[in-house]
Amino acid sequence: MTPDTLTTLETISLDGKTFTPAAQLPIPEWPSVVSERPQPTLTVKDDDLFLVTDTMGNISGCSLEDGNPNVGLFCADTRFLNRLELQIAGRSPILLSSTAEKGFSVSVLCTNPNIDQHLKAETVGIRREIVLNGALFEEIEISNYSTTNVSFELSISFDADFADLFEVRGAEREKRGKVLRSLESISTESLTLAYQGLDGLFMESRIQFQYHQPDYFQGYTAIWRLDLASHETRKLGYRVNMLTNNQPSSTVSAALTLVQAKAAELMEEQEWMQQITQIRSDKSIFNRVIERAEKDMYLLRQSFGKYKTVSAGVPWFSALFGRDSLITASQTLMLNPQIAKETLMILASYQGKTEDNWREEEPGKILHELRFGEMARCQEIPHTPYYGTVDATPLWLMLYAEYYAWTHDQETLDKLWPNALAAMEWIDRHLQQSGYLTYYRKSPRGLTNQGWKDSGDCIVNHQGELAEGPIALSEVQAYVYAAKIQVAEIAKMKKRLDLAERWLDEARHLQVRFNQDFWLKDQDFCALALDGDGQPVESITSNPGHCLNLGIFTPEKAYSVAERLRAPDMFNGWGIRTLSSLSPAYNPMGYHIGSVWPHDNSLIAMGLRSLGLIDQALEVFQGLFDMTSQQPYQRPPELFCGYERNGDHAPVRYPVACTPQAWATGTIFQLLQMVVNLVPDAQNNCLRIIDPTLPESINSLSLHNLKVGGTILDLEFERSGSTTACRVVKKRGNLRVVIEA
Repeated sequence: MTPDTLTTLETISLDGKTFTPAAQLPIPEWPSVVSERPQPTLTVKDDDLFLVTDTMGNISGCSLEDGNPNVGLFCADTRFLNRLELQIAGRSPILLSSTAEKGFSVSVLCTNPNIDQHLKAETVGIRREIVLNGALFEEIEISNYSTTNVSFELSISFDADFADLFEVRGAEREKRGKVLRSLESISTESLTLAYQGLDGLFMESRIQFQYHQPDYFQGYTAIWRLDLASHETRKLGYRVNMLTNNQPSSTVSAALTLVQAKAAELMEEQEWMQQITQIRSDKSIFNRVIERAEKDMYLLRQSFGKYKTVSAGVPWFSALFGRDSLITASQTLMLNPQIAKETLMILASYQGKTEDNWREEEPGKILHELRFGEMARCQEIPHTPYYGTVDATPLWLMLYAEYYAWTHDQETLDKLWPNALAAMEWIDRHLQQSGYLTYYRKSPRGLTNQGWKDSGDCIVNHQGELAEGPIALSEVQAYVYAAKIQVAEIAKMKKRLDLAERWLDEARHLQVRFNQDFWLKDQDFCALALDGDGQPVESITSNPGHCLNLGIFTPEKAYSVAERLRAPDMFNGWGIRTLSSLSPAYNPMGYHIGSVWPHDNSLIAMGLRSLGLIDQALEVFQGLFDMTSQQPYQRPPELFCGYERNGDHAPVRYPVACTPQAWATGTIFQLLQMVVNLVPDAQNNCLRIIDPTLPESINSLSLHNLKVGGTILDLEFERSGSTTACRVVKKRGNLRVVIEA
């Protein structure tokens, strides 16, 4: 293409650069190499950035038309790179090893294939390191291991479609904005890929090369002509900055170089590790699982304004979620109560203020999901934020009370008291309609099911038929019961005896009605839900297990539920299934209809422990730890398939489970909390440790830097036979520690 032909095209001037719609610009392309064998992916994250590549570290020219487009560099729910492909002489290198174990970086070692007569196979070593820190950085070291000089071309192809994350996940759009390409970038030492959204926002991926500039460009492929002497090593590098309207798209300030980016990440991770409770056992496999979970909780943290909370999961749920963030914050109070504080503050700032059916917003309601991509900005989806969740509001109230029990943080308690009142008022308005907290979709782009099991096929009766709403889920009523009981105690402290008495009275009446209306006498079990006609949805599911720790069941009903959950059709040896294998709707590969979810099981284990069923709780503990120890990087996945545990066979992976995932990671800490059984009462300056019981697979467990109120503790637990002893090793503060056998 010559400059003369370019002048005939429509051009756009933005920020001092000249762009043309990509569809009008016939740029020559460097051919993409399609792997004959599908590869697993590597996923890394830094705050609001995440990157998904193949195991070579490549993004091989994926597009929305591809069958598997779920790779790329993402920020603010937008794909800023959909191609990042390294080739040697136009060929894909041969992979030797790769890892994303650090969580924020990818390391790859590869070599060259046989290239005609010019370059014998395995002559050149290529070491790649990709780091995220407010931007994407890559350094590539190319080494010649032959005894003679070698010459070849190395290339990296870039492209960006700026697709909305919901598009990448399969959503269809009537139209998109304009993909733009800078005319100047073809002949300079940097590349700029750009897009103008339907809302007018201008997004760019700016690629700046370091160390050794490309010798030339072919389209958006940078090409280096390398001539290496024997055992010579050459370093190449580049940085990808993501911008929106000429401002950084990420909330994280980008470093200048990969070395600085890596140092910044390691320093922040080290600071995080110093803040949290360090938990270690005498068994290395348990320690690897715990250490991975500690680091993953750091990785999952994401900035929202001046606070950070955990995003729900990597890659596709790197966003603020109500339910997920709240449950995770509760699971990790023993690890770091600061997570809970910031989660409460962020969600309170988005608390519903008006009636809006499109977003399903209502005054006092806690959000479900917040997104920042083009589809949200253009109101194609209601996630600005979207409030379609029935359980986030009572879960917020429960965390509000739990956080205070751990910290005695009076300032935060007082600051959030108006939000607590608004949340309880939202619950009470809905209870007036049917006596139970129900959901029913109002938004045409909203979720049909709005509990934690939110897929479209999961609320089924004993015949496998879908129930019709409004739906009152069993566990949600238990959340309401617990919220009223717990927040009533705070009302008493605030001298609001009128509220305390009313909430306690409402909780007692809810308990009586719940045990009547939800109980399946012929099954001696609790219904999954009540349907729109007030009839029980008679399925054997894991949902009632969430109720065990919250006190809503009568004792005999609680023990009956606990026993049923451990029957072979529910407990598969690794964990408790979401749906009985005897159900006509059961599918071991189904998202919520037969799979096993770690967080679901940790909540049930807490319930078993609260009933004194310690051996049964430890069985769930051991199954989940055994499963996790067999996962890549010893990370618990979002979920796994419900197939029976069979000898030495590994648990069956769910193909698209998020990992790391927030409440799956939080499961590790909730299970450890279940084992040591800490009951904090920071307001009264007391920590009770009630009948701690280590499983047979652990002989000792230590907790260092545990925070309860203003006191920092070191505790050690040691098992001898069936007895576990606890001793206070160090205490900085005047907390009373009461150990009860």
